[in-house]
Amino acid sequence: VVSTETAVTCDDGINVQHLSCDNGAIIVQAALYGRKDRETCSEGRPQNQLQNTQCSQNGTVDILKRRCDGRKVCEINTNVVRTSDPCVNIFKYLETNYTCFPANYVFLYLCWNNVTNLQMNVGQVILVYGAYYGRLDKTTCSFRRPDSQIQNVYCSNPTPKVAERCNGKNSCTIRASNSVFGDPCVGTYKYLEVSYGEYPHVHTLVFSLLVIGGNEITSPSASTRHG
Repeated sequence: VVSTETAVTCDDGINVQHLSCDNGAIIVQAALYGRKDRETCSEGRPQNQLQNTQCSQNGTVDILKRRCDGRKVCEINTNVVRTSDPCVNIFKYLETNYTCFPANYVFLYLCWNNVTNLQMNVGQVILVYGAYYGRLDKTTCSFRRPDSQIQNVYCSNPTPKVAERCNGKNSCTIRASNSVFGDPCVGTYKYLEVSYGEYPHVHTLVFSLLVIGGNEITSPSASTRHG
């Protein structure tokens, strides 16, 4: 069973939005940073901070998908999402709609320049939930690395290349390298993070329909880990 969840976090500068799936992986479907009504996150706020209900920041869904797709739990500070002020003097919030896609999924971390082969059981194929190349923490792939190479933890680009190469196949070889995924942060030691599951071939169409693209929520007019 696929469940759909909504998380709303008021932007007071320190709040953290928490997305989680008890079973399966997070797939962000839509996201809004701004305001689309006068009720949400309105407690204690003067009316002049709630008037603009056609306020949304472009690119919000991409930020959420980049950080959360394919994970079981995802926490993101509103400061990370706020890349602009879409409506000055309006009190804003972050609203995220996401699906918990059921799966026996795997997290794979592949350090820079390493190669691995994903091999499924007979009659099963690979379904990639999310893939990111860069760095999101100081611990993954950090052995014997100088601090200067692991300091940038805001370096991660979502990449469709793993899904393009592996989805629907029984096995697939991938390499974590700049030549394949580009270099999102020069001088930082990077790794490839992939979340994927194993399914009968018939399920690939269903998965594709669920995760294809992401949408902004607009106003009416506007190391291997198993999960």
